[in-house]
Amino acid sequence: MSVFLMMSAAAAETAHGGEAASASLPQLDPTWWPSQLFWLALTFGVLYWLMAGKFLPTLGGAIEERRDRIADDLDQAAEFRRQAEDAEAAYNKALADARAKAQSIAADTRAQMDEEIAGLQAETDEALANQLSAAEARIASMKADASAKVREAAADTTRAVVQTLIDEAPTDDAVAKAIDAVRA
Repeated sequence: MSVFLMMSAAAAETAHGGEAASASLPQLDPTWWPSQLFWLALTFGVLYWLMAGKFLPTLGGAIEERRDRIADDLDQAAEFRRQAEDAEAAYNKALADARAKAQSIAADTRAQMDEEIAGLQAETDEALANQLSAAEARIASMKADASAKVREAAADTTRAVVQTLIDEAPTDDAVAKAIDAVRA
């Protein structure tokens, strides 16, 4: 097939005569350069005018607006950070104040409870002292009663033993003297 293509290209060249041989690239032909330079200058000028007058100021404005917005955002972030630090300092101060107040309330409550405990202990001590003295009085009374009953039982026993031994009842004075003699 390539042979066929070559033959058809050669036939076309002879059919057109020499027209294909004289045709060249117009941009490389020096006769066209003045026209090309004119259109180059005109196109460059129009594009320069459009870029300098319309597109670049719009882009510059957008960049400047973005830069300002970023600066404002950074300033706002710094302000928020300062507010957060102030809030943290206020929180820490309030927390310290609350702790101090809680400690003072605990100390006051502890002192009050100590006073109440001391008062209750004094009342309890007084009540116990009263009960102790009452118990001691009852014990002394019971001792005296017991001693009197033991003396009476000893007197009865002595009277019964003497009466059994000698068949005679002793007098109360003789029994009391005998009991006193044994006790001493």
